[in-house]
Amino acid sequence: MSAPEHDPDAETRSGGRDEQRARVVEQFRELRRHDPESPQWRSLRDELVADHMAYARYVASRFSAPPGAAEDLNQVAYLALVKSVDNFDPEYGVTFIGYVTPMVTGEIKRYFRDSTWDVHVPRRMQELSLELRGATELLAQRLDRSPTVAELAEELGTRPEEIVEAIDASNAYSATSLDRPVDAGDSGSAPLGELLGDEDSAFDMVVDREALKPLLARLSARDKQILLMRFFRNMTQSQIGEELGVSQMQVSRLLNRILGELRDALG
Repeated sequence: MSAPEHDPDAETRSGGRDEQRARVVEQFRELRRHDPESPQWRSLRDELVADHMAYARYVASRFSAPPGAAEDLNQVAYLALVKSVDNFDPEYGVTFIGYVTPMVTGEIKRYFRDSTWDVHVPRRMQELSLELRGATELLAQRLDRSPTVAELAEELGTRPEEIVEAIDASNAYSATSLDRPVDAGDSGSAPLGELLGDEDSAFDMVVDREALKPLLARLSARDKQILLMRFFRNMTQSQIGEELGVSQMQVSRLLNRILGELRDALG
């Protein structure tokens, strides 16, 4: 077997990265030697932030931003970068890139959790919904098909019931205005709100009407006529008395008796 071909460019790139890391470490050590109120400290801090803004944008670009929110993600990443520069200690034993990456990632995840949901859902469901997106894409590529709930639960180390809840919770990520046209391409389309159902008070009367039907059928012809004139023709008791040839007082007693019998039967 022949020896692997020597790649001088790889050594050059590796050496360049080492020099870059060493330069950043020295910049931070210099930063820590100055008072935070001094012009030297502010200048070094600005230089470190500017040197790593492109990397912060790169980390932000790994997240799927909602429409129009890409610049918001960049701003969140920049804020995390500034905090990282202020808090990083070159004596931690890690590179600045190794320190700033989880800081930016964490800030962006908090941004998604706290600022982009139109409807409040529990924090656990928010976090699981975000993890679910990445796991779904990863498993779909690995399995060459859509993953099942059980497979997603195993991948994320949770229960299938929580996966189902997270899927439901993800529907609360964004809300739609009730004034939005049903058909966005038709200017005369009805707004979405007009198609939503509303509580119908007549539903409460359905049971009562069905229960009354057999009771009304058993009434005498005269009692039915009195109810018809009073409640369907809206006649007064005096008008009913004139039509039946009785006094208004008698009509009142007849109505009280009929309604009392129906009430007792329903009860």
